[in-house]
Amino acid sequence: MIRHIVMWKFREGTEREQEQFLTGLRGLFGVIPQLKRCEVKRCVGKDNYDAVLVSEFASMEDLQTYKDDPRHKAVSALCKSIRTDRVAADYEI
Repeated sequence: MIRHIVMWKFREGTEREQEQFLTGLRGLFGVIPQLKRCEVKRCVGKDNYDAVLVSEFASMEDLQTYKDDPRHKAVSALCKSIRTDRVAADYEI
């Protein structure tokens, strides 16, 4: 199992877009079969990130398929326009 963790800091004044982005992320669960688990949290971490996504996949190939999915790319495009920082990591569990 692969755990994919992404943390974001968002620009001030993008609250509506932030909620659209986070709702879009949550909406991918159950729609993209490779995504086995998805948890979105707000305002966490020692560096006070605005949002954290923890996703689980059966394999690295499933993670890559998820990243290449047009629905994921559409959600990610909105994220690029509102974030100031992004950190991602993959862990095998």
